[in-house]
Amino acid sequence: MNYEQALSYISSTYSLGIKKGTENISYLLNLLDNPQNKVKVIHVAGTNGKGSTCSFISSVLTKAGYKVGLYTSPFLEVFNERMRINGINVEDQRLADLVEIVKEKIEIMVADGRPHPTEFEVTTAVGFLYFALENVDYLVLEVGLGGRYDATNVIDNPILTIITSLSIDHVDQLGDSLAGIAFEKAGIIKNSVPLVLYPQKEEASAVIYEQAKLKNAPVYQVESSNVSISEKSLYGQKMTMNISGESFEKLAISLIGDHQSKNALTAVTALKVLRDNKLAEFTNEHLRQGLNETKWAGRLELLVKEPITIIDGAHNEDGAEVLAQAIRKYLSDYKVTLVFGMLRDKDINKVLGILLPVVDKVITARPNSDRAMTAEDLAQKVKAFEKQVEVSKNIKDAVEKASMINGEKEAVVYAGSLYMIGEVRTLINKMNDSL
Repeated sequence: MNYEQALSYISSTYSLGIKKGTENISYLLNLLDNPQNKVKVIHVAGTNGKGSTCSFISSVLTKAGYKVGLYTSPFLEVFNERMRINGINVEDQRLADLVEIVKEKIEIMVADGRPHPTEFEVTTAVGFLYFALENVDYLVLEVGLGGRYDATNVIDNPILTIITSLSIDHVDQLGDSLAGIAFEKAGIIKNSVPLVLYPQKEEASAVIYEQAKLKNAPVYQVESSNVSISEKSLYGQKMTMNISGESFEKLAISLIGDHQSKNALTAVTALKVLRDNKLAEFTNEHLRQGLNETKWAGRLELLVKEPITIIDGAHNEDGAEVLAQAIRKYLSDYKVTLVFGMLRDKDINKVLGILLPVVDKVITARPNSDRAMTAEDLAQKVKAFEKQVEVSKNIKDAVEKASMINGEKEAVVYAGSLYMIGEVRTLINKMNDSL
């Protein structure tokens, strides 16, 4: 099996949709000799901030000399991004070889009368096998959807669990109440395993604390007041953190947005818990270097400085609020063009209601997904807000239209769906490389 065949096999399982529960992937992993039980796992759930929090932790532990696996989803530009070790994507042929092994086991389980695993179950099994065979010291494992019934929740004994920012999202799968979503995310909490909890609304935190108490899991509450920002700009932030009596000074991150300082605080709190419990060792210099070098593509990412071009995968209410706040803070004296594409099963009107007041013009585009709203239909929704709008034929056309914007006080912001942002990132980087 080669790389293209491997990706084709994985994508062929997309039509199987999403299936709740871990019974099927557990059966598959058992045939693979349970690789998930051979690594030390830091398990991370949440609506927003999972990826950057995972990346902060992975980067610091890598700086400390550990071999660190990072499993995230979805990918932006290449599938291999979903499985990384010390920041390096799994190699094409290695991925193909792993997929072939997993495919052989799937054929056995299907012959045994079991349902064929879904795309995410297949990918997760490949990831567990990869990290186990590579004998990583830690696996920073991002939940795919929810928590309780997510395929990653086959982990019986993680060394730490983390729940990041929660908000209403994936209503069809998780329900439309914050308490209900919190209950699903709290499903990753395990008996006596420490939980690091990002600041939540009371409705969510009450549910999580109740579930932690039932599991006798100590909760390390992240407090927003424990981080002090001394400097912030489009190019990053400088800060000091005080956690449980310990001060971490001269910290800097390149990620922008107030939420990223809290994500960094969550990551540092988690790392401190690991160090205090002698589950990992690192110096404060490792911490500084790891945070400073953390990248998280496609999330309030400054891609081009002239003209200012930002890409952001904001696709729900909380993400839109964060993006709008950043536009107000950093681009208040700029004429901002929003290049926007979104999936039709999202709350598009609510997101537009948040973003349109802070931009001057919109270019609509259709993300590369069967669930995407057409650029034309999206433009009609924009017009209802009485905002100037232009329709693009496709994402490449949208990027070309936006590339014509070059005024001194003009900026371009791409947002709405990661299915669009990844292609935008590739196209813009290719344009820059050709200059």
